[in-house]
Amino acid sequence: MIKIVGDDFKLLFVIVKKNLSRRVVKAVKKGGAEGGTVLLGRGIGKHNAGSIFGIKVEPEKAIVLCLIPDELVDKVISKVRAAARLDRPGTGVAFVVNSKSICGIAHLLNNDLTNKTPDYE
Repeated sequence: MIKIVGDDFKLLFVIVKKNLSRRVVKAVKKGGAEGGTVLLGRGIGKHNAGSIFGIKVEPEKAIVLCLIPDELVDKVISKVRAAARLDRPGTGVAFVVNSKSICGIAHLLNNDLTNKTPDYE
């Protein structure tokens, strides 16, 4: 079942150095979210350029994705900003995207959906 949620949920993206991913996930949880998904990537930004002995180095990044209720966005992003020190240049970026249609989080979308048997078609 896909639920149209309008502005009820937002998708938080946080891109930081790989070693900060655990700190970000803890901050997300402290802000009231249930968790998230961590993906790996490589940085190509202005602050990521570097080389060792003429070999270009692309630092590994962690991309933390978290679907959160709209009312928690400010609290969660504030915790993430502080934990990852996002107010400093080159430390990372966090941004929020609207989510229109969502499936797979029945426990968050609607309590009455959690008691139904999944309908696999």
